[in-house]
Amino acid sequence: MNGFMIEKPVPYYEQFYHSIKAMIFEGKFKPGERIVETQLAKEFNVSKSPIREAIRMLVQEGLIVTDDKSKMVIYEPTLKDVEEIYFCRKALESFAVRLMIEKATDSEIEEIEELLLETEKAIHNGQEDKAIIDLNASFHNLIIEFTKNERLKKQIKDLKTLMYFFRVMNFQGGNRAEDILKQHRDIFCHIKKRDEEKAAQAMLGHLQLDVDHLTEVLNKTVK
Repeated sequence: MNGFMIEKPVPYYEQFYHSIKAMIFEGKFKPGERIVETQLAKEFNVSKSPIREAIRMLVQEGLIVTDDKSKMVIYEPTLKDVEEIYFCRKALESFAVRLMIEKATDSEIEEIEELLLETEKAIHNGQEDKAIIDLNASFHNLIIEFTKNERLKKQIKDLKTLMYFFRVMNFQGGNRAEDILKQHRDIFCHIKKRDEEKAAQAMLGHLQLDVDHLTEVLNKTVK
């Protein structure tokens, strides 16, 4: 009997939370679209309670908001949101890459390099956007993880969901996978040399290019 484990079933509300979240990221729910508990409960063929809890979690993460008529709607991004979130990211991640270079072992730096090779293969093999977006997110996540700073990790975690929302939006347009990989490789080049200053500047430049691209995407959407 040693080693025998029973896996607990995933609660309904968690399943619906992940399902609705995926539908938002995939564009099946559009920004500004109204969310109705009774309608979702009917579609999923469940009671309103787990749907209500899933929506509550999504509200906490900022993916569902209350509009001016007190109705629940899908989050609609603005340029102000981009500026504020990326202001935080620039401050946190430029510091993080410096700290990571100071704290990371050689094997941890090799892990980041292997991730970049995996990303390159995924692009070459024509994998779906989601897989490449997740690999891009992992590049940033590993840098944060290897700082070994729990407070910093928490600050980033608080932004995680909307960061991913913008990562998906940031992928719109031609050659985005290649462009982002090139920028990640530039950052990593300085990481490998353990050059904190140049790595931090490369990170800031990368994030500013994201802001520039997202601004273009949003401006086109508004038009």
